[in-house]
Amino acid sequence: MNPTFTPIKPHGGVLIDRMLPADQRENMLHLAQSLPRITLNEVNLADLEMIATGALSPLTGYMGRADYEAVVHTMRLANGLPWSIPVTLTISEEAAGNIQAGQQVALVEANSAGEHILAVLDVQERFSIDRDTEAQHVYRTTDRAHPGVARLYAQGTTALGGPLQVINLPSRAQNEFAALRYTPQQTRQIFAERGWRRIVGFQTRNPIHRAHEYIQKTALEIVDGLLLHPLVGETKSDDIPAAIRVESYQAVLDAYYPAARVLLGVFPAAMRYAGPREAIFHAIARKNYGCTHFIVGRDHAGVGSYYGSYDAHHIFDTFTPEEIGITPLFFEHTFFCRACGQVVSLKTCPHENSQHVVLSGTQVRERLARGELLPEEFTRPEVSRVLMRGVREQA
Repeated sequence: MNPTFTPIKPHGGVLIDRMLPADQRENMLHLAQSLPRITLNEVNLADLEMIATGALSPLTGYMGRADYEAVVHTMRLANGLPWSIPVTLTISEEAAGNIQAGQQVALVEANSAGEHILAVLDVQERFSIDRDTEAQHVYRTTDRAHPGVARLYAQGTTALGGPLQVINLPSRAQNEFAALRYTPQQTRQIFAERGWRRIVGFQTRNPIHRAHEYIQKTALEIVDGLLLHPLVGETKSDDIPAAIRVESYQAVLDAYYPAARVLLGVFPAAMRYAGPREAIFHAIARKNYGCTHFIVGRDHAGVGSYYGSYDAHHIFDTFTPEEIGITPLFFEHTFFCRACGQVVSLKTCPHENSQHVVLSGTQVRERLARGELLPEEFTRPEVSRVLMRGVREQA
């Protein structure tokens, strides 16, 4: 590695670390026992882990009113730094009780053993959110059929903002994909050890198929390494479970990718399904992990028909390249064309749709449920076998 090489700076310039040093955790845990407690939901837990490890730098905790309102209305933090998704601890009035600014509260997760204390929140603000306004600006709809909007309306309207002092990460950080759960500090160290100067990040919540493989390998032609970074937080109930997806990635990487140029790690985030805004959110987070480039596909983080196919590309024009800091790589819809005899895109294929091998998620699930391997033009047989076993186990 060139000793003069400087890796990409985290968003805001400093990689945040909210994990308390080991010698301070016992005292903080003792204090937390006597504090009011708030039980975190799946999104809160994912956000806490990412705040603690720096994946959401420069955030040091859940947003206060000024940052929340600025993000909703302008896609920037109150200081002007680009940020597209609110990261709030929003609960019901009943759960908030008499908690006021200036207090501390203990944040806990519920598990089979009872409550697990994770962190202490120094409450700097208590404020109300406007769910209608947030839904319309962030998700572009107030339709509760949208999974992100439904989740928003299911939570309360009282937000507690302030910095976190994290004692323990959520239990999943030790129990789920522990060997792949690299922190931003760890991925940056791995990139440095491998001598990677240009790293492309790939976000996915779906099993890998030939179109993904084409996009990733095309990007690999212009960079030193690929961070394959599947999201493993909460997704829709009909999405393929994370464990099956990760196994499918491992199978295809082992067989078809150069091991020295790919790092598989998991991204702890929950899906918001916020389309273009979430594309910005995903890109900024991967910059914190040390990526210099980020792949943005068609309908990135989309759901249903709420967003235009290329809105996730266009939204990057809202900011200057220097503000975002990570280089987006925009890709067209790709597929296998029988006439071309290879994976292509709408930019490169002249043939009619009848020559294209394209399967919907429903078609994939139906074929697998019938015990049929997916076409090799659509995905590798190693992936088909993993998915088929997963579908059978879910049945």
